[in-house]
Amino acid sequence: MGLKSYRPLTPTLRYKQLNDKKEITADKPYKPLTVGKKRSSGRSNVGEITSRRRGGGHKKAYRIIDFKRNRVGIPCTVETIEYDPNRSARIALVKYADGKRQYIIAPANIKVGDVLNSGVGAEYRIGNALPLKDIPLNATIHNVEMIPGKGAQIARSAGAGAELIAKDGKLCQVRLPSGEIRYIPEDALATIGQVSNIDHMNESSGSAGRSRWLGIRPSVRGVVMNPVDHPLGGGEGRTSGGRHPVSPWGKPAKGKKTRNNKRTDHYIVRRRQKKRA
Repeated sequence: MGLKSYRPLTPTLRYKQLNDKKEITADKPYKPLTVGKKRSSGRSNVGEITSRRRGGGHKKAYRIIDFKRNRVGIPCTVETIEYDPNRSARIALVKYADGKRQYIIAPANIKVGDVLNSGVGAEYRIGNALPLKDIPLNATIHNVEMIPGKGAQIARSAGAGAELIAKDGKLCQVRLPSGEIRYIPEDALATIGQVSNIDHMNESSGSAGRSRWLGIRPSVRGVVMNPVDHPLGGGEGRTSGGRHPVSPWGKPAKGKKTRNNKRTDHYIVRRRQKKRA
């Protein structure tokens, strides 16, 4: 697993850096665990664009991922490690002792042939899913449940990893990838280790065409538009519009707090840290 650079035969290749994908062992998905995926192109059920700059891109099949890991006590063996176009992390196809196959988010450094387990009593090793109460402090974890039995919701993207920092009665304190420290029930499952494809954040697409393959359409800055098209538009020469950054409809785009869920505020021990200049 690493980054691949290219000879600068064209301006595009000069800055391109992509994953070498050496860890991938299969070029096609396991068909019974795939379903069709309709492309919305950022449009709602009435055809209006609700997410701008989306559309086109390559056709994808959705891989059904087991985020619950609830087959307790049944060991499974890693058969393949695969690319998933729907997420930044790699996925692993595992086969359980009773013959059933499932996709899981592949942890970093996992290999074909590794035997994994889940639930109470599972061994503490990379790829196993254990309740937080059975995991030692300062362990790196991912695929963390917020509600026991609901399935993993935290630390699922490439290279992500949370840290178990304290146990306080029936609750555990977990430091999330954002820096936030949050209470999570001790019975919630978490997978040991860090998510695979750690170098994803260092990739450089290098070309607009590759962005189009991924379904990302061009974006035009508001400050170069006309006043009729955007609140930041207009002005003689280069100007930033004379106001704080906003969306085309005047909603603050940077800095305004958007969290509005007082019901779960008491689970947050410490807010995420602001980035230092």
